[in-house]
Amino acid sequence: MADAGFDEMTTWLALLERGRQHLAVEQVCTAEGRGQRFPVHAASLGSQDPEAPAVGFFGGIHGLERIGTQVVLHYLAALLARLEWDESLHQQLQTVRLVFMPIVNPVGMWAGTRSNGNGVDLMRNAPQLAESRVPFLAGGQRVGSWLPWYCGQPGAPMEAESAAMLGVVARELAARPFSLALDCHSGYGWGDSIWFPYAKTHRLMPHLPEMYALKTMLDQSHPHHGYSFEPQSHQYLLHGDLWDHAYDLAPPENTFLPMTLELGSWLWIRKNPGQIFSRHGIFNPIKQHRIKRVLRRHATLLDFLTRAAFGAPRWLPRVDRRERLAGYATGYWARPAAASARR
Repeated sequence: MADAGFDEMTTWLALLERGRQHLAVEQVCTAEGRGQRFPVHAASLGSQDPEAPAVGFFGGIHGLERIGTQVVLHYLAALLARLEWDESLHQQLQTVRLVFMPIVNPVGMWAGTRSNGNGVDLMRNAPQLAESRVPFLAGGQRVGSWLPWYCGQPGAPMEAESAAMLGVVARELAARPFSLALDCHSGYGWGDSIWFPYAKTHRLMPHLPEMYALKTMLDQSHPHHGYSFEPQSHQYLLHGDLWDHAYDLAPPENTFLPMTLELGSWLWIRKNPGQIFSRHGIFNPIKQHRIKRVLRRHATLLDFLTRAAFGAPRWLPRVDRRERLAGYATGYWARPAAASARR
């Protein structure tokens, strides 16, 4: 088996050791490829009650997008430090479960590739197909792993990393009455976005009232947060989205709200144009002061989600309010007319 191999893995393993008093750690699979083998771990802390609300923090599904992994690791490190003195955090963790899986694709991160060791884009590896036209290649393709955004062969089992992540989601999150998930990525764009299902269709998700209530709470608590908060279908459709699949597999009586944080990498490139010539520079900040700024900024979002899970009984819409919220949410997130005209 490979040793730590890259900085993020070294940090992750060190945090697992540092937090061994608080963390329940599970090796959920072994990632292989390119002559390497890495363990894929999930760690959790907090309430042992299977009915307790939970939040899952994920990263590194695309190996090139290291900054998403760094955001999750930074937040876990801060939590472990706060456990030494923060009584309010201990009180939160008595009733909330937190789950961390910051390096889903370690071979891809070691190799500096978007795909895993088999050349598969894990974010397009679920079995479902989009219901409408997807962008050429970028929406997922099954021609071959020599092209980017490869979904894998039709009918083949899911990749070990994809299946392991979905297993963690099913056991630790979706099986509970209420849970949230945040998957941290980076990509082209001038701004930071929070996307939620669906990516396979322009239809709106059944839990739209709950997602609207969460967005409203974020707007009110952090009015200058700067995130665009919308269904992924407002941007593009794709085949095989893992979070669409996880959401559709969740028991319908439970409330599972998965989100992806997409960090706008063009902001970093605009300030340091030379990094566009680096494969890592297209998707990650390079300057140390910008990395630190990104980690500080997005820790607020992760902490907000933890608090939202803790306070879920206070804000989740009751049956008598849900229909009204559904109307507001549908009006707010109706498919943009410009997007409709283009398809």
